[in-house]
Amino acid sequence: MSNIAKNIRQYREDHNLTQQELALKLRIGTKKIEKYESGESVPDTQTILRLSTVLDIPASEFLKDAPAGNAVGIDDDIKKLIEEIGAKKAELILRTAKDFNEEQILNVMHTLYNTQA
Repeated sequence: MSNIAKNIRQYREDHNLTQQELALKLRIGTKKIEKYESGESVPDTQTILRLSTVLDIPASEFLKDAPAGNAVGIDDDIKKLIEEIGAKKAELILRTAKDFNEEQILNVMHTLYNTQA
């Protein structure tokens, strides 16, 4: 499978779109999306530009090596943790922790670990 095929699929999934939803946004048939993602067909320049607009990704990204994980670079394990605790809690934790230095983070982790034991 080509990089373009892998990237189209990855970016579509990162945006939580089905093939049908992406096809509708691009105003093309679902079969076309299936062919692009399987590598059976390569989208023309105009379609890549429309994909770029719909998925909010630079067109050049479709030509690069397939992205690891997802478009925003979040590890799959981290995505699962965020889903488990909820996006609002994750955002609150991260906004609070972003200004902590390493020692403060370790102290918080130590405190949390001791309260669970």
